[in-house]
Amino acid sequence: MTEGVFTVSIAAPPEKVWPWISDLSTHSQWSPKPYSVEWISGEPNQVGSRYRSVGAIPMDKDHENEGEITERVEAQRFALEAHDKEGDYRNVFELAAGPDGTTTVTHTLTFLKVNGMAAVMVPMVFPLVGKADIRKRMQLLKGKAEGS
Repeated sequence: MTEGVFTVSIAAPPEKVWPWISDLSTHSQWSPKPYSVEWISGEPNQVGSRYRSVGAIPMDKDHENEGEITERVEAQRFALEAHDKEGDYRNVFELAAGPDGTTTVTHTLTFLKVNGMAAVMVPMVFPLVGKADIRKRMQLLKGKAEGS
């Protein structure tokens, strides 16, 4: 199983950072590549709600997947699981308040199951390209949350 853990410290309290994490419609504003989301069912951004997203991954600039919000603990934890023809993925965002009014955000991306050629490519491409993209995302998140 391939996994990446990414952390950023944001000079804002969790309640200022939380809206950027827990509302999928804001994720396009802190993505280094085009990203869009549409709701398929349920109340947007709530546990059990389902969505379809389109974003860029290596060798597919219009990559589609479908997912579901699986966990939501206000200003602390937001998790979703997604599926596409290549496999299943989990994204977990955890927020921890610092003593100085900061927030540490930890994003864990886990490739739960990877199929076919992706099973060969993900362990090679993710460390080279995917991790750099997520680090950029985390810095964009920092800028957005600190600027709000």
